[in-house]
Amino acid sequence: MNRSRRLPLADSSLAVLAKGYTWLPDRRRRTDGPLVRTRVMGQHTVSLHGPQAVRFFYDERHVERGTALPGPVLSTLFGHGAVHTLDGPAHRVRKQMFLSLLTAPQAVASLVELVAAEWDEAEAAWSRRPSVVLFDEASRILTRGVCRWAGIPLDDSERAAQDLVAMVDGFATVGPRHWRARRARARCEAWLGRLVEEVRDGSVSAAPGSPLDVVAGHRDLDGRLLDPHTAAVELLNIVRPTVAVCWFVSYAGHALHLHAGPGVRERLREDDAYAVAFAHELRRFYPFAPFLGGRAVADLTWRGEPIPSGALVLLDLYGQNHDPSLWDEPYSFEPQRFLDRTPHRDDLVPQGGGDPATGHRCPGEDITVALLRALGPRLARLEYGVPRQDLRIPLNRIPARVRSGFVIAAVRVPTGVRGSRESVG
Repeated sequence: MNRSRRLPLADSSLAVLAKGYTWLPDRRRRTDGPLVRTRVMGQHTVSLHGPQAVRFFYDERHVERGTALPGPVLSTLFGHGAVHTLDGPAHRVRKQMFLSLLTAPQAVASLVELVAAEWDEAEAAWSRRPSVVLFDEASRILTRGVCRWAGIPLDDSERAAQDLVAMVDGFATVGPRHWRARRARARCEAWLGRLVEEVRDGSVSAAPGSPLDVVAGHRDLDGRLLDPHTAAVELLNIVRPTVAVCWFVSYAGHALHLHAGPGVRERLREDDAYAVAFAHELRRFYPFAPFLGGRAVADLTWRGEPIPSGALVLLDLYGQNHDPSLWDEPYSFEPQRFLDRTPHRDDLVPQGGGDPATGHRCPGEDITVALLRALGPRLARLEYGVPRQDLRIPLNRIPARVRSGFVIAAVRVPTGVRGSRESVG
């Protein structure tokens, strides 16, 4: 018997807040047996990791996601009534709306082209300023691009970008960041709820096939239109994850400054396959989602260990992305690992695993990779200085981020580079 099961299960809620991304990997290293047992928020909790665990976790006969999401996460990151709170046929019908918008190659290419155009326009302004914070600039670029693509008119792109970032930045904490996230969500839901009503009453037109048009007209499993609040929630679940790519853009700057060896910038600028590999390695190496949670739907068994019905089941994403049994030198930034290895769906899990068509995996991963494939080379083409700043990425902060946001100074766009489009599509 796993000796950890003979001990009382202490509640680990404070340890999660204190240790962040390292909490589950550390517990796993100190635990005999195939899973970690603890308590979180007073609930019997088990943690799994590895490709087989991913398949187990995303099997609806084993784990449901909807009832496991705590209220504070719904009030900040996902929204009450979101697709993440559904399971079974209701989830599949709602999820199909997202798949139709976020996975079609032409839709992905269109979004990337709009974001890349916003980046190219912003570059000129950067060259006239002494310094810029890459995280903040990327959030504004992504907000303008994705809202244009979605058909959402923007009166104040600065405020929209701040609110969309705040929802992600405050979901897994207490205190000021969390309350900023709640206020940001309330503002955005009210704004987009009104927009949906205006589209439906004809006072605002939505481009046919645009996300605004599709969400406003979507009918759920019961045949009813989404109420305006839920429609606003789902519009945010299209726009917000795209803006969250600003985390990876700042990580790209961090990687190019601290981890890029000779010739990496040149290769990233010129080799499209390397740009894709660089995007995958950003998502594997840098911290994003620490783990996911679900709830056991019945009494289960995992590798001989019982999991009681109703237990909270956690899937350790950060630990799996740094597991030496899956990755050589997992704490080294090595984009070339993906040049001859296409990442398997259930091996690389920065945003979750499983099949996005049938499970809860984020359907926007193709967009994330495509955006990084376009923006990584653009960043590598720029000439800039990196002034003294705090480049630490504390792993006890969820979500983690470069403390300084990655500041670049004296930006210069080499002649003949600005406006190029060869990495888009």
